[in-house]
Amino acid sequence: MAKAPFIEDHRLKHMLKIAAVSGEFPVRNVAMLTTIYGTGMMLTEIARLPLKAYLRPDGAVVDESAVTPDVAYNGTERPLYWSNAKVTAAIDKYLEYRVEHRHRVTTRKAAYRGLDPEAPIFLTDEGEPYKLTERRTGTGAVSYSCDSLSQLFRKLHLQAGIEGASAMSGRRTFAVRLARNQIDLKHIKVLLGMKTLRATKNLIDADPVRLGAIAAGVF
Repeated sequence: MAKAPFIEDHRLKHMLKIAAVSGEFPVRNVAMLTTIYGTGMMLTEIARLPLKAYLRPDGAVVDESAVTPDVAYNGTERPLYWSNAKVTAAIDKYLEYRVEHRHRVTTRKAAYRGLDPEAPIFLTDEGEPYKLTERRTGTGAVSYSCDSLSQLFRKLHLQAGIEGASAMSGRRTFAVRLARNQIDLKHIKVLLGMKTLRATKNLIDADPVRLGAIAAGVF
């Protein structure tokens, strides 16, 4: 199965600029794109991650959080760090929009910035949680998908001229960037919540920059 394409920095910046001025919900779309590319989370995790995994009751951003088993794509908890300023700035801007438009707000204005801590961070245009579709394999294994978000992410990539990309490009790009920064496979594996080092290595392999360097040395 072909890997999701890796997105270079200049193309990612271009996509975020286009997303910021396109569509009906640019502030949310930019926040979701930034989160996917800045954390490596899966699409179904983005759809389910609750606000309390991002904010403390006093409204401050949680430095070290977790993708809990009920949210994690493979049912295994892993750490989640909100240490990227670009990610938190994009989410905070979206949360301001949610408060202004009263998307899943509560009467407790002093707690969680007045938002429902149990509701997902990211909501539909109507302010509702995204619907997930449950699928079962022949062996009885259960998996989930979010078709509406999958279509949205493909659209966001296509309108920036990036063909064949999806939300999985964010996950692979996150992993490749870590590898380029000399982060070892064990730490990348933990951040992505992957089961094995082999699977982690397979996600990173064929880094286009490394392949380009190999080709450049032919003559």
